[in-house]
Amino acid sequence: MMRESAVEKDRAVAYVLLRLTIGTSLFGHGLVRIPKLSAFHAQMMSEFKASILPAVLVSPCVYVLPFVELATGALLVAGAFTRAAAVAGALVMIVLVFGATSIEHFNVIGEQLLHAILLAAVVAFRSHNRYSLDHLLISRTCKSTG
Repeated sequence: MMRESAVEKDRAVAYVLLRLTIGTSLFGHGLVRIPKLSAFHAQMMSEFKASILPAVLVSPCVYVLPFVELATGALLVAGAFTRAAAVAGALVMIVLVFGATSIEHFNVIGEQLLHAILLAAVVAFRSHNRYSLDHLLISRTCKSTG
């Protein structure tokens, strides 16, 4: 078996740092919003009064958002279902960018775009996802079948 190079190890460490950072951000967003879900919902609905988006669409999105953030963040931190979690997180960012645009909150779009870029990088560099539950499960599956 070939020894892993220092460059490969560094890429794996860089990847886990990237995945943990974006995962922690999403997890934290959901974690702080869930206990105050009613207040969060009221605040967001107030902000979206002037939006072109109908309240019947905004309201369920606002209620679901913290749970999706928490779940995708937890999966990314654990490195479980990494690709699916990153894609789900990026789709959330697309919705958030559209929502922010609809109420002219252009000041937050930069942060959402940064999240989207980091989530895209999680997908693009997933071959370096060594320190994760995904890698552990694949390694065990390969050993048991091999």
